[in-house]
Amino acid sequence: MLPTVFDLCTPRADVLEGKLEDTRLAADLAQVLNGRAPPVYADPALFFANTYPTRGLADLLRAVLQVVSGAGGETGAVFRLHTHFGGGKTHALVALVHAVRAGRSVTTLGDFVDPTLLPREPVALAAFDGENADPVNGRRLAPDVLAFTPWGELAFQLAGREGFARVAESDRLRVAPGADTLRELVAGRPTLLLLDELAIWLRKTKPLASSGAGEQLAAFLSALLKLVATTPRCALVFTLAVGKDLAAADAYAAEHEEVARVMEELASIAARNATILNPTREEETVAVLKRRLFERIDEAAGPPIVGAYGELWKRFADHLPPACRSGEAVEALRASWPFHPDLVAVLTEKLASLSKFQRIRGMLRLLGRALHRLWRERPKDAHAIHTHHLDLGFQPIRDELTIRLERPDMVPPLVGDVAAGEEQRTTTEGKPAGLGLARELDRRTFAGMPPYASYVARTIFFHSLAYPDDRAGIAAPELRFALLSPALEFEFVEQARKLFAAESSFLDDRPGAPYRFRTEPNLTQILRREEARVDAGELRDRLNARIREIFDGRTLELVPFPAGPFDVQDETSGKRPRLVLIGHEAATVDRLRLEVPELVLKIFRERGSTGEFRRARNHLLFLLAEEQEVETMRKLVRRKLALEALARPPWTQQLPEYQRKQIDETKQKFEAEIAAAIQKAYRHILYPSRVRAEGIEEDLAHSVLEHPAAAAKPGDGQRMIVERLRELGKLRLAEDEPDSPAYVRDRTPLKKGSITTAALRKEFTDDPALPMLVGDDVFFKLVRRGVEQGEFVYRRGDLIWAKGLPAPGSIAIDEESELFTAAYARDKGIWPRPEPEPTEPPPPSPGPPPPAPPTGGGSAVPGAPPPPARAVVEAEAPLREALARVFEQARGRGWRSLAWLELRPFDPADALTLAGLAGLLPGARKRYEYEVGIERPGPSCFELRFSGPPEEEKPVRDFLRPQLEAARAAGATIAFDATIRLDFDNGLALSGDAPEQLRERLAKAGAAAAQVRASAGGEP
Repeated sequence: MLPTVFDLCTPRADVLEGKLEDTRLAADLAQVLNGRAPPVYADPALFFANTYPTRGLADLLRAVLQVVSGAGGETGAVFRLHTHFGGGKTHALVALVHAVRAGRSVTTLGDFVDPTLLPREPVALAAFDGENADPVNGRRLAPDVLAFTPWGELAFQLAGREGFARVAESDRLRVAPGADTLRELVAGRPTLLLLDELAIWLRKTKPLASSGAGEQLAAFLSALLKLVATTPRCALVFTLAVGKDLAAADAYAAEHEEVARVMEELASIAARNATILNPTREEETVAVLKRRLFERIDEAAGPPIVGAYGELWKRFADHLPPACRSGEAVEALRASWPFHPDLVAVLTEKLASLSKFQRIRGMLRLLGRALHRLWRERPKDAHAIHTHHLDLGFQPIRDELTIRLERPDMVPPLVGDVAAGEEQRTTTEGKPAGLGLARELDRRTFAGMPPYASYVARTIFFHSLAYPDDRAGIAAPELRFALLSPALEFEFVEQARKLFAAESSFLDDRPGAPYRFRTEPNLTQILRREEARVDAGELRDRLNARIREIFDGRTLELVPFPAGPFDVQDETSGKRPRLVLIGHEAATVDRLRLEVPELVLKIFRERGSTGEFRRARNHLLFLLAEEQEVETMRKLVRRKLALEALARPPWTQQLPEYQRKQIDETKQKFEAEIAAAIQKAYRHILYPSRVRAEGIEEDLAHSVLEHPAAAAKPGDGQRMIVERLRELGKLRLAEDEPDSPAYVRDRTPLKKGSITTAALRKEFTDDPALPMLVGDDVFFKLVRRGVEQGEFVYRRGDLIWAKGLPAPGSIAIDEESELFTAAYARDKGIWPRPEPEPTEPPPPSPGPPPPAPPTGGGSAVPGAPPPPARAVVEAEAPLREALARVFEQARGRGWRSLAWLELRPFDPADALTLAGLAGLLPGARKRYEYEVGIERPGPSCFELRFSGPPEEEKPVRDFLRPQLEAARAAGATIAFDATIRLDFDNGLALSGDAPEQLRERLAKAGAAAAQVRASAGGEP
C-alpha cells in the first residue's frame, strides 16, 4: 500500500499545535536587538535550525562577513536586499545579527557560510527598524533618551549616550548629520549597519510636512554611503521591497518607490558600490517552506510515490497538460514533494501576484494552518499535499484568504459554492443552514468516498485568487492534474468536475472562460433566484398541461387528473380503452413498495357519485407517477418558467449578450428534458387482470415502463404504454390477432350456447381476464375465425353464416345478431338444418360380420384398429413462460381441458424445489421419476433410479439434496433427469382461472427452465 505524508513526514511542534503565529513568522529586527524576540528568532542555534540555507542568504552572509572581517571580496560594502513584501528581507538581517554576534557558537552555521569568515573580534552593530520607529513622539532608547530619526537611533547603538549627544540636535531638528560626524561614531571599528523598513518610517513622517523628512532621508543616505565607502571593515545592508523595475506592490508601495528614487539620485555613489541580493529566489521557495514547516521528511520514500503519480499521469495523459506526457510534471513533483506542484504554483504564481500577500511569510502562515488541520483530519488520499487538502471550511484558512488578503468580495462564492464555515452553519433563527454546494454534492453523490466535489471547489477557489484577472482560473486539463492522485478515481474526478460546474452559482459562465469564481452570481444563481419567484399555481398548470399533452393520443382515451369515480364514465361507445391519468399531487407509487392508492381502487370499483358498481372495468388503465421522480418534473418546469421570465424585460436589458444566448439555448433543451422527466416519472401502469399483482385485492396487475429510449422520442408517452400492454398481451390493436375462439367461448357466457354480438363485445370491456380491444377490428377477426374453424355459428335475422358457407358482407355488433356454439346450433337445429323425414325407410344395407368373441384375458377386439393417440403440446422455456405457451397452444387447438401435465426441469436444484411445490397442488395425482448419476474424481460413482408417489418421493428428495450439493462442491460430474407428472382425474379446465393459478403456484420455483408437456382431456 502506498504510504501517505502522515507516514513519512512530521511537522514541527508549533505547526502541529496550530501555534505558527505571526510572532513566529514575522521577524522583528528591533526585538532581536533588544533581546525581546521569541526564541525562534532570539536563539541563534534555533534560528538557523529553522532556516533553509538559500543561495541568496549564503551569498549575503559571505559578502558581508568578508567586509567586516577584513577578508576582502569582489563586492562592495553596500548591499540592498530586494524582494517583494514578506520575501525574507528582515529574516536575512536577523541572520546577519546572529552571525556577527554569536556566529562561532552556532555549530550549524557552516551550512550557511565558511566559518573562517566569522569575525574574531567584536563587531559594532547598529540597526534601524522603521516599523518600530516613532518620528513624532520619539523612540525611547534609555530612560533619558528619545530618538526621532534613523541617525539618532544609529548613534545611540554605536556610541551610547555620548554618541547620541553628538547628534542630538540633528535628531531634534530632523536634519541629517554629515559623513564626518557619522565617522566619529564608528571610530574605525569593524561595523555593520542595518536599515530595515525605511518606507514605513517615511510614511510616518508624512504628517510632519514642515520637517522635510523626505529630503533629509536623501541627505542621510548620501552621508551614510560616503561613510561606508571610505571606512574599512564597515558594511551597510538596507532593504527595499521593489522589483527590478523599481515598482512596488505592497501597502507602502509609494514610499518604497520614493526610497528607490532617492537611491537612484545617489547613483553617483551607490550604483558603483551597492550589491543587490535576493535572500530567497523563486526556485528555493519550496525548500524554505519544507525547512520551516517540517521536522522530518523521509526523502528516501519519495521516489515510489513520485513513480505512482507518474504512472497515473501517463495513463491519463490525453486528459492532462503536456507536462504530464513530457515528464516535466514528474520532475516538478520530485523537487516539491511532499507538496504537489499545483499547490506550489498556487502559492508562487497565483497568491504571490496579490499585493497583500506576504510571499514567504504568507505562504508559511497559510501552510502552517493547513498542515495543522490536515494532520488532525488525516485523509487517506494524501500521498502528497494537494491544493485541495487546504480545507476552506477551516476558519483560520478562510481568514487568511478573505480578511488578511482583504478579499471580502470572495466570501459569497466561498460560502455558497465551496464550504460554509462554522459561523455560517446556522441561520439567525438557529436553524441549520446550507453546507455549501460542494459539501452538499459530496453528501448527495459521493457519500462514503473522498470529498470529490469539495476537492474540485477548493482547487478552483485558490486558482481564482490572482491578479490581474486574466491570470485567475484553471483550465480543465490543469484541474484534472491538480486533483488526480493514486487514491482518487479519474471517473469520479470527472463526475465531480461536471456536476459542480453545472450547479455552481459563482463560476464564471462566460464562453471560453477557465474554471474560476466571480464575485457576482452567474446565470445559475440568477436562475435560482428567479425560480424562487415562480408562482405555485402557474407551475402546477404548466406541468399538468405538459403531462396531458404527452399522454394524449389516438389509441387510448385520456381521462386526465380525475377527482373521483364521477370523472370517469362507465359507458363504452367510444371503443377506445380509457387511460386514467392520476394527478401526481393526488396519488403516487413508491418504487420500493407497491400499494394501490385508494383513489384508483375507488374509480375501479365504482361509477358516478352514488357508489354504483362499475361494469366496464376492463376498459380502464391507470397511469401513476413514481413518488421519487415527481420533484424532478417540478424542478425542471420551474426552471423553464424562470428561463422564460429572464427572456422578458427587464432582464433582457440587464443581462449581457452571452447570458441571453445561454437562456435561449437552454430553453430549447429544456423542452426535451421536461418530456423525458415526465415519462420517467409516469411509468407505473395498473391494468385489469385476473392475475393480480401481489398484495392487491382487486383484479389489477402492475407493470413498469422501462424504455431507455424514452428521452430519445420525448412527448409520445401513450406510444410507450400501448407498446408495453401489447407486449403483455393485454391490449390488441386493429392489426393484432385475436385469442382463440375456443378460449373466448369458454371464458364468456357463450359457453352456455348463445350470446348476442353486442353482449359478447361488452364482455371485452367488462371481464379483466380478456384482452382490451381498441376498436372492433380484432372482434370481427375473432368472429370470422370462430365461424371458419367451426366453433361459432353467426345468425342475423334469416342470415346464417357457418363453416363452409359464404361470409356475409359485414358482421353487425348489436342485439339482433347472435353467435352460437357449433354444438348448440346443432342441438337446436339452427345449423345444419334438420333433414326432412323420408316417406319410406331405405332397405337395410348389409353390415360387417359380428366380431369373434375374445380369446384369452385381453379386452381388445382382434382385428380392430387401435384407439387414436391422444394429442400432446409442449414447450421449453423458463417455467412460467413454458406453462403459458402450453396453455395457449392447448386453447388454440380448441381443447377444453388437460388430462395430464408433465414437467422436466433442467437444473437439479430447480427440480427438487419444483417437486416440493408440485406436492402441494390440490386436485392432481402426482408421480415422480428420478435418474441420477454422480461420478466423482477417482474410482467413485453413485447411481439412483426412483419412480413413485409423493409420500415415497420426499425421503428420496431429502437424501438427494445434500448429495448433489456435495458433488457440485467437489467438482463431480452429475447426470440428472427428473420428471414430475400431474394427472387430473376430472381434467384441468382451460376456460377458467385454474391454469393461471397452477402457473403462479409452480412459478414460485423462480426462473427454473423446464420442458413442459400436456395432453388433452376428454376428446381432443
